[in-house]
Amino acid sequence: MSSRRHGFTLVELLVVIAIIGVLASLLLPAVQFAREAARRTHCKNNLKQMALATLNYESALRVFPPSFCILPGSTSAQNSGGHWSAQARVLPYIEQQTIYNAIDFRIGYALQPDIAILRVPQLICPAEMNDRVRMGGTPARPIHYPINYGVNMGVWLVYDPNTQRGGLGAFFPNSGLIPSSFRDGLSNTLMLAEVKAFTPYFRNANNAPPSPPLDPAQICALGGQAKLGPVLDNNTGHTEWVDGRSHQAGFTTTFAPNTEVLCSVAGIVYDVDYTSMQEGVSLTAMTYAAVTARSYHPNLVNVAMMDGSVRSISDSIDLATWQALSTRALSDDSGSEWAASGQ
Repeated sequence: MSSRRHGFTLVELLVVIAIIGVLASLLLPAVQFAREAARRTHCKNNLKQMALATLNYESALRVFPPSFCILPGSTSAQNSGGHWSAQARVLPYIEQQTIYNAIDFRIGYALQPDIAILRVPQLICPAEMNDRVRMGGTPARPIHYPINYGVNMGVWLVYDPNTQRGGLGAFFPNSGLIPSSFRDGLSNTLMLAEVKAFTPYFRNANNAPPSPPLDPAQICALGGQAKLGPVLDNNTGHTEWVDGRSHQAGFTTTFAPNTEVLCSVAGIVYDVDYTSMQEGVSLTAMTYAAVTARSYHPNLVNVAMMDGSVRSISDSIDLATWQALSTRALSDDSGSEWAASGQ
């Protein structure tokens, strides 16, 4: 007797494979959506922790932390302990007491390299594509760890060393603001927003106009020292969580969230930030900054407000509204609270 073997024909096998492929293509977007939702939720939880930590800092010390500290009539080189960021100052309130205890705030972070390379989980968004230590030097060695949550440093003006006055943001050098400083209300003023690590930027051109540029292309014309390049570690913006300067630990609202500020350098197009003069470098040159809030979440950035609440802000937000959210008052009365507080 002859036996017949039963199995799939080639056509049947191809049909099954095609069906599986269609089902997988239908399922993949749902999986990706779920993963993005989880990352976005985790990111907002980090912002919530940082916001509550900042409020606890104010409750304990009666002032909000400054972005940076500069002795009047001096540069940061003469006051190296003032470099430390507002994020570093609130470490005890995000369960990072061990790192905080290891910091000597009387000296700069450059003299404490073991601190600068530490990863602080609450400062990193899970969507960050470059969650890794920044390398530098010859031979290359770990020198800094990046940050994804910048403090609000206003619209354009960050600091005037001639008068020791800051802009209208919630943080600036020597700020030490108190809740009553926020005439717009704490719930209407930004505290933190997402930023991308390893951002290319220009600095120290000292030729910025007093009014913020309306067109991102104007930033390219301002130029300055280019902190960018084809190697990731050449792009050093928001790579130093310990450094309180605007291009490292802050953001401004010169442009709307996720605005591309595209400049071509040596045939490569970069999405850049800009700081006219680093805080604490000059005794006379003012610091203006276009440091854009950016995220990896589609069409939005997550932010925290000064009252501790957390929101998602659309890229399409009206620019005037976005800029108003970064100001605490209708006029520049900054600096007075710092002197009064004695901090």
